[in-house]
Amino acid sequence: MKNATERHDRKPLLTVLTANAISIAGNSLTLIGVPWFALETTGSPGKAGFVAFCAALPVVLSAVAGGPVVDRIGRRRVAIASDLVCAVALAAIPLLHHTGLLSYGLLCVLMGVSGLFHAPGETARYVMVPDLAARAGTPLARATSLFDAVNRGARMGGAALGGVLVAVVGADSVLLLDAVTFGTSAVLTAVGLRRVAAAAPRRDGPPLSPARYRADLREGYAYLFGDRLMLGIMLMVMVTNGLSLSWSSVLLPLHAREHLGGPATQGLLVAVFAGCALAGALLYGAVGHRFRRRGVFTVGFLAAGAPMFVVAATTETVVPLLVAAVAAGLGAGVLNPILGTVMYERVPEELRSRVAGASTAGVLMATPLGGLVTGLVVERAGLTGTLLGVGALYFLVTLAPAVFPAWRGMDKVSVSSSEPSTPAPVRGPAGTSPRR
Repeated sequence: MKNATERHDRKPLLTVLTANAISIAGNSLTLIGVPWFALETTGSPGKAGFVAFCAALPVVLSAVAGGPVVDRIGRRRVAIASDLVCAVALAAIPLLHHTGLLSYGLLCVLMGVSGLFHAPGETARYVMVPDLAARAGTPLARATSLFDAVNRGARMGGAALGGVLVAVVGADSVLLLDAVTFGTSAVLTAVGLRRVAAAAPRRDGPPLSPARYRADLREGYAYLFGDRLMLGIMLMVMVTNGLSLSWSSVLLPLHAREHLGGPATQGLLVAVFAGCALAGALLYGAVGHRFRRRGVFTVGFLAAGAPMFVVAATTETVVPLLVAAVAAGLGAGVLNPILGTVMYERVPEELRSRVAGASTAGVLMATPLGGLVTGLVVERAGLTGTLLGVGALYFLVTLAPAVFPAWRGMDKVSVSSSEPSTPAPVRGPAGTSPRR
């Protein structure tokens, strides 16, 4: 009777969905607020791109090293600590700015601290979904789509609010609000996941030591690189994440400043994209099981990437970009549910944190270079040329699922609808989340 009650306890799953939604809304505020804060205080696209680099590089480093310790420390503890550190780092930026103590170097350091602690918290919440879905009696594919849909909705609301607030009260106030969202997420996690086994530290293995840590790290990466599909997904999403950051941190803010009237329009475009991505995720959760994953994934990625860059390069008006944002959002909405479901199905529970940390590190490997390189290229080649070049590269990369045979394995996954799966043969696919 106790087990039946636990399987249908929805509160922990709702807690993770809510806390992650609030944290993602904060990320959207950062996405809007930090580039504008950097542009307003430095006036340089190159320096703004370097701030994005400083925020993104530590995310990769912490994802590379953090997977083995998430389970040992406890997913709940890691998520709480992650949100609290991000809250303090982001609040310090406007507070130090108003007191005249914020230098450009210190801004880069604070963004680096925020990036360093962001990935472990995101990983901790992400890997709890299968266990909490089973506890709630929710099919895994539905829980995964719901997790992504909630994140998309939060990103939409955060982007819309961030664009308006930057225009009305300034980027520094947006960063203060961002800090509040991280603090709220930490409180929800602390209260809502008490005495939940999936969130507690793992105590059934050997004590954590340097040798054990290295072994755990190797095991996660060995599993990640163990089949061709996993490697293909990681490489593809790694490149597209870097290109996507070039859009959000440099190209879109510059295009909005020069041609679209400012940050409010940028917030509108990001919100429309996120809203349509939310619709795409919900639609896939309802009917996606009827279609082959590879075909849906390929079409979705082709729509989500290159068109936005090309349209921005060829128009200086808002309406065409809004149309492109609708198509891109619908396409992007199907990506994470597909990749998340495949990952949950393939990776055994005891390896999930390590593999998720390794996959997060892999797909984010090129992200730090996205803003840095693009800011420098814009200063030399101009905005239009950079948009076209990045769009062409994005298009070529997103052809991979249609070209390489290994991607056929995406349709060969046996679906487990309610419980975390056991390991599958090495030939089968596994997935990573692009965290778009």
